[in-house]
Amino acid sequence: MRARSRHPVQGRGIFSGTGVIIVGLTATIAALVFPIWSYADRSDPTGAVNVLSAQTVSTRYGPLSALDRDFIVKVRLAGLWELPAGEMAEEKGTTAAVRTAGQHLVDGHAALDAHVRSVATQLGVPIPDGPNVQQQQWLATLTAAQGQDFDREFANIVRLAHGRVFSVVAQVRAGTQNTLVRELADDANTTVLDHIKVLEATGYVDFSTLARQLAVTPSPVASPPVVAPRDASPLLPSPTTSPTPSPSSPYTLPPATTSPPPASDSP
Repeated sequence: MRARSRHPVQGRGIFSGTGVIIVGLTATIAALVFPIWSYADRSDPTGAVNVLSAQTVSTRYGPLSALDRDFIVKVRLAGLWELPAGEMAEEKGTTAAVRTAGQHLVDGHAALDAHVRSVATQLGVPIPDGPNVQQQQWLATLTAAQGQDFDREFANIVRLAHGRVFSVVAQVRAGTQNTLVRELADDANTTVLDHIKVLEATGYVDFSTLARQLAVTPSPVASPPVVAPRDASPLLPSPTTSPTPSPSSPYTLPPATTSPPPASDSP
């Protein structure tokens, strides 16, 4: 009786052991298969790659990305407020260094603005007529400031703006596949670096405050929607009208180029 009673127990033990092994193998296979299945649909969970691809258009000068177009708009915007700011510094600066910095801004952005308008025309990229809201506020601050207060506000506001755009220039220059945008980035890099140096030479830049401001991402100002060049495909939405400068501003702004003529057939 005792010998017979041991066989069912042993049988159950063998069955239980086999079941444990099967369960273990199933769990192992599931653990190996699940990551493959779960990531199969995650190659671009937000659709960002597809969106960026759709926003890149072909031109005779090479692919033109959304970042390239945004850069062109930003360069134009920089000239629309920094050129008047430079004119103010030439007139209101209390030191030779501040007035020199103002002259560099005027000369640099006059040339850079001519370059960006030419590139925008050739690539069919609409550009704004006037400074954006943030830039209008900076101009209003400089207009109201007098004496050394102006010198300090001018040096720090313009230096902050240049610090923010400097990294954008580097990013575009490193990644663009468009020859015209690459040349514009080279020009912008030279101009921005020159302005940074002359602003720091005024002695008014507060570097500790500047570092804190640059570490904080500014609130984004809406850029015009992406628009494809006239000879490119696919077609994208038309731009909205950009903010115009304050009517009270006495400073001359570069001419607008919101509706560029068709590009010539030769590069």
